[in-house]
Amino acid sequence: MSEIARLTVPLATGVDDSSLLSRARSGDREATELLVSRYLRDVYEMTARVLSDRDLAQDAAQDAFVNALGALHRFRGESSFRTWLLRIALNSARTLARKRGRRREVTIEVAEDVAAESSDEVNRISNADEARRIETVLQKLPEKQRMAVVLRLQQGLSYPEVAAALDCSEGAARVNYHLGVKRLREQMK
Repeated sequence: MSEIARLTVPLATGVDDSSLLSRARSGDREATELLVSRYLRDVYEMTARVLSDRDLAQDAAQDAFVNALGALHRFRGESSFRTWLLRIALNSARTLARKRGRRREVTIEVAEDVAAESSDEVNRISNADEARRIETVLQKLPEKQRMAVVLRLQQGLSYPEVAAALDCSEGAARVNYHLGVKRLREQMK
C-alpha cells in the first residue's frame, strides 16, 4: 500500500463532497483531483482485497476512477459518493479478475501492514500470524459474506452503504455481514 499512501495528498478541510462534485461536473480540475485524492486509498484497498495483486489493484483502481469521473453526470446522490465509487471499484476489480482469470479475493497484504505497525518484535510476529489466520478464514467465506465483512469492517461503511455497494437490500447486507462474522468467529476458535 506504500505507493498508494504516497499518492494521497492531504484533504481540503471544510470542503464537502457535494460541492466538489458540483465543481468537478463543471470541469474544475482541482475539485476532481481533490475527489480522487480523498478516495484513492479506499478504492485501492477495495481493489487489492478483490485481486490480491498490487499491480492489478492499481490498474483496477485507475479504471474505477476513470469510469466514475466519466460518469459523474449520472451520479444521482441516492447513496454517498464514496459508496457509489466503491461499487464502481468493486465492479472494476471483478471485471479485471475475470479478464485475468484470477478469482482470489483476499490478500495477505493486511497482515504485512499490521505487522509493520507494531514496534515490539514478539507482538509484531503474533499480530502478523493472527492477521494471516484471519485472512485465510476470510478467504473461505462466500463472496457476499466476505465483501460485507470487508466493507463494514475495513471500509467502515454503514449497512445501507454496504447494501448499495453490493447491490442488495439492507437486510441482505446485514445478514451477510452477521453470517460472515459468525463464521469467522467459529473458524478462529
